[in-house]
Amino acid sequence: MPAGGKLIVLEGIDGAGTTTQAKRLVEALRAAGRDAHFTCEPSDGPVGRLLRELLAGRHAPVDVTTMSLLFAADRADHLNREVEPALARGAVVVSDRWYHSSLAYQGADEDREWIRVLNGRARRPDLTILLDLAPEVAAARRAADRRPEELYDRIEMQRRVAQGYREVARRLADSERIEVLDGAQPMDSIAAAVLRLVEGTCAA
Repeated sequence: MPAGGKLIVLEGIDGAGTTTQAKRLVEALRAAGRDAHFTCEPSDGPVGRLLRELLAGRHAPVDVTTMSLLFAADRADHLNREVEPALARGAVVVSDRWYHSSLAYQGADEDREWIRVLNGRARRPDLTILLDLAPEVAAARRAADRRPEELYDRIEMQRRVAQGYREVARRLADSERIEVLDGAQPMDSIAAAVLRLVEGTCAA
């Protein structure tokens, strides 16, 4: 892989600002002259499109085991089809979510160790940034944005997922780099902190 290829992941509950910050990061990196590639999960691939439809309630609900398998399948396809080619050319790939989401979301109702094994072939990020935000604040943001409610948006579920993210961050701290930022900070402050972390990672 050419020097500079890095995988950066933004994680957090729905409404934490992961999409906004991931896109701002890509813009800042490009402005600085770096090859930066934005992507997200669920992906735009065939499995990812099915997942988006399931999350939006366009199909009959499926159980958590099926969702876990679909997310792992989408991640494998996403990695092979889009992420690895971008990394191979030396790009900084910024992904809005990665396997940490599966561990936090599906792991709220499923064996987290089994989900970890399902995602065992997924590439480990060079840096993961978790935007930690109270579920009540995230819910208010989603409502203000008039976002349609999705499968995991119930407040009880979001509380479990938020706790799941904290547990995942603690558990993985010894094996990969995960930085936790206060998602309640002003958007510009978070963007600046994210960029500093990524610049340090890309310089390493």
